[in-house]
Formats: sequence, structure tokens, C-alpha cells
Amino acid sequence: MKKASLAAAFAASLCLNPVSLCLAAEGGPADEARIAEEQLLGAADEEARFLALQPFTREIAASVVIKTSLDQALGDLGIPPATMLEALRAFTATVNLQRDIKPGDRLHVRYEQAFTAEGAPIGIGRVLWAELTLASRGPVAIHRFRTREKVERLWFTNGLSATPPSLRMPLDTISVSSGFGLRADPFDQPPPLAATGKYAPMGGPMRSKPLPPGLPTGGTSGNGGSINMATPLGASLGLAPYGGFGPSAPKARAAPRAALFMHEGMDLVAPAGTPVHAAADGVVVGAAPNGRYGNWIRIEHGGKLATVYGHLMAFAPGIEPGESVARGELIGFVGSTGRSTGAHLHFEVLDNGKPVNPINHPELKALQLRGLDMDRFKKQVARSLDERTRENKVPSAGL
Repeated sequence: MKKASLAAAFAASLCLNPVSLCLAAEGGPADEARIAEEQLLGAADEEARFLALQPFTREIAASVVIKTSLDQALGDLGIPPATMLEALRAFTATVNLQRDIKPGDRLHVRYEQAFTAEGAPIGIGRVLWAELTLASRGPVAIHRFRTREKVERLWFTNGLSATPPSLRMPLDTISVSSGFGLRADPFDQPPPLAATGKYAPMGGPMRSKPLPPGLPTGGTSGNGGSINMATPLGASLGLAPYGGFGPSAPKARAAPRAALFMHEGMDLVAPAGTPVHAAADGVVVGAAPNGRYGNWIRIEHGGKLATVYGHLMAFAPGIEPGESVARGELIGFVGSTGRSTGAHLHFEVLDNGKPVNPINHPELKALQLRGLDMDRFKKQVARSLDERTRENKVPSAGL
């Protein structure tokens, strides 16, 4: 018996029954012996066959002239909406996608997509770079780039991050009346003088339109409740709970130097009733009256971050402990409950349980590429543009 036949017979002895073994050893059906040998030792082209069945990733570039709307253009390109979601969010940082885009504007997208061996797409594609060319302002482009600190996101061509910060400010219009850090007790300060020379409460004006009826207020009024009372020294200076200073308020007298205390957040002045939004996705762990905070909400976010919202007039419907909220979701309304001298929002950011300055916290700041990262990014952008130019020349060369 030849050596090859012996190998086949040995393989068959391990994989086949005795009858098959005899047939294989005596030159019987060769297919059975070969199958047995491949099961034991593997086929010669097994690696090639394995690779042929593996998924692969392909980069796809497409350009289109916008005829009616951006949705129409994306439909014409055939790009799945989920693939473009991150890029569209990035564009909204500088472009109003409903108002700024007009017929005749152009869109170029380059993205990568994984496919099965049969060519069926797998998962959600990733935009590598995209460019909107607007008649009103020229090109606006975003590029995916990975920094030396392994931060990968979309960036504008000037090096500013196109990905919104993890946290947003809770009000749409920001006016800071008191920052983070040591400060004197507002109740121990002389009341501010309005332009008319009359005493006026600190904080924002009253909202012109009333809130919708039936909102939960937590049982704490912002118009002179027992929690919202001035200190004895503040009362002696003419301070009163939120609701206004009467004409009979005594004139301010010189006061001793007030003690400083730590202000663990920032105060954002706004009219009473102004909507307050969640700073990021998270879970509400507290929504109730809470001493000097008045009507108070605490939201836990991922990565040991939490945010606190104080002095609310009322909570938004459905806001209670255990409820999940999304970034930007309405959670309450600006008020002056608790220990407050006027309508404003007290906003805190807690990092690992410790109060930090919201203004300086990296989760609230847009990143900017600098130094070596900026140099590498500029080179990557130049290569992408050159690649598009080469690809555009290929179809024209065949005409």
C-alpha cells in the first residue's frame, strides 16, 4: 500500500466505521478517504477558504447636488440614515440643516462599511469625512481624526471638535450672576439698586407667561415660603424673600464684613419659568424640596459625573427618582425656591462626588486640536482632498 493510501487509511480509521476503513485501505471510494483525511489534517486550501468567508470593510465615496432637501440628497446617495447620524449632528454645531441648505448646494461623503463575504452590509457605517458646500457660505467640512491621546471624533477643518461636549448647559441662554468658588452670603449683602434707584430683588425678572397648570412644585413656594427667608443681618438691611421689596423697606446701613462661604456651583440668571434642560443622558436620583436648594434635581450620568439643579419653580411632568432622561430633555423651570434672592438656576457639576467648576470642566468644553495633533490633522485633511480630486478625474478621463 502506498504511503498516501496509508495516511488515508489511518485517517479513515479515526473518522470512519470498520466497513469504510476496509474500503479505503483497499482502494475503495477515494472521496470518503479524502474527507476523513481533511477532517483530521485540514485541507490544503483551508486558510484561503476561511479568508474568503470573512467579512471585509470597504470605503465608499459619493457626491450629490441637493435638489430639494438634505434628506432627498441622502436618499439619492443611498447612504443609510444611521450612518449619517453622527455627521449630521456634527454639522448642526455650525449649520442649520433646515434653513441654511438650499437647492444647488453640494454634499460629499466618504464612509466605511463592513460587509459579509456575500456582500451584505454589517452594522452601521462610519463617516470618515464629509463636506457641505453651501452657496451662502462656502464649504463646511468635518473629518474623523484620532489624537495622540486616543480621542477619536469628528473635527472641523480649523481643528475645533465637531462632536458636542458630553455635557451641555441647562439653559439655552446663559447669563452668569455668580460663579463657582468663595463668595459672600447674598443675604448679607445690600440689595442691588435698579436703574430707577429703587431696591430690586437679585436674579431674573418674572416670566411674562404663566406655566402650564398642574406641574409638580414640590410644595415649596418661591414667593416668600418659610425656607426662603433672609438671615437676621440680611433682614436688617432691608432684604426680603423673593417677591419684591416693599416701599417701606428700610434704607441699607453699613454692615460688617460678611464671611465667605464656598459656592459649589454657578448661578444662571433667567426669568422665572424658563425651561431647564438635562445636561446629559442620565438617571434622576433626586427630585424634591431640599433645604436651601429649594426644589432640587440631581441626575447621575456615566463616568462618575452628576449634575444638580436648584431653586426650581416646578418639575417637568414625569421627573422623579429612577426616571431616565436624555440630553437636552426638559426637567423643570427656573424659580426662586429655597434660599434665593431672585429667579435663577443654581447649577452644579459633581465629578466623583466632588463639586467642580462647570465652566472649566472638560466635559462642558469643546476640544481644540493643537501642536503635533493639529499638524497631523492638516496633513490628513490635505490627503483626503487630494484623494477626492483623483477620484473625480477618473470618470472624466473616460469621457
